[in-house]
Amino acid sequence: MDEEALPPDSKLTRSKRIWAGEHKFLNEGPDRGPSDPKRLPPGQHLVDGWPVLDLGRQPDISRERWRLKVHGMVERPVTLDWPAFMALPQSSRRTDIHCVTTWSRYDNDWSGVATSDLLADIQPRAEATHALLHGYDGYTTNVPLADFAAFDAMLVHSWQGIPLTREHGGPVRLVIPHLYFWKSAKWINRIEFLGADKAGFWEVNGYHMRGDPWAEERYG
Repeated sequence: MDEEALPPDSKLTRSKRIWAGEHKFLNEGPDRGPSDPKRLPPGQHLVDGWPVLDLGRQPDISRERWRLKVHGMVERPVTLDWPAFMALPQSSRRTDIHCVTTWSRYDNDWSGVATSDLLADIQPRAEATHALLHGYDGYTTNVPLADFAAFDAMLVHSWQGIPLTREHGGPVRLVIPHLYFWKSAKWINRIEFLGADKAGFWEVNGYHMRGDPWAEERYG
């Protein structure tokens, strides 16, 4: 299987394109979750589990096969294998996550490499403004460099003290908790730094270019 082929046109992707066209889930009322406006973004409701959403493909990538290529407008491009990734400074964070399909989950404990530590190693050039993220499933999504570099943003290998499972993007996924979770690319294998914004998979299909849950930036 071509690991960078375009994602399949699954039932979920077709549904979400329709949702984008209809601007579904916007302004559906203040009673969708507990009254905690400082923590729960508008239009969201809390869940206890962790729903699994993907594009119909869950790549089976072992740690031995996994690679992360970091390139583009950087001073020190690199391709990391698992030992090199684990040799980077390791961090832990506890964050909430918010999905564009309206669920949120509090208090997720992550372990991995802070994006700020990766950036210190690869040194983006002054003209770099955005990162385009690529997954082994062919998925892409774009984020401004400032969001990629946020304190809570991480390349994670563990969740709640155990290795990240395949269904949730293991062995490594990105987590940018202050943006909607479609920006947190699963099965990540390439990070491309660009001098301009470039739409990824869902952005081409009607989703917002940034995705701030507090501003309900669900759709473009």
